[in-house]
Amino acid sequence: MESTIKTLISVERGEKASLMLQTQNKVPFIVGKKSNRVEIKKEVEKLFDVKVEKVNILNKQDGSRVAIVKLRKGYNATDLATKLGII
Repeated sequence: MESTIKTLISVERGEKASLMLQTQNKVPFIVGKKSNRVEIKKEVEKLFDVKVEKVNILNKQDGSRVAIVKLRKGYNATDLATKLGII
């Protein structure tokens, strides 16, 4: 498995990301080009002490990748965003 730095690069920011945090319990992360769903799930669970329900990956036209991480019930995406300094 790749290191954390190559898997999770940063958190996606913006109006759409804020809406996902608040309404769908999802956190968007910018991830490395070679990272996969399993690696992303393990890294998020290990780094932030949460449980992940689902990971979707979007490939953007500029070549970057965004992982939309949905947290399980009982874990709040807004709390995670506060820890990360987004909100």
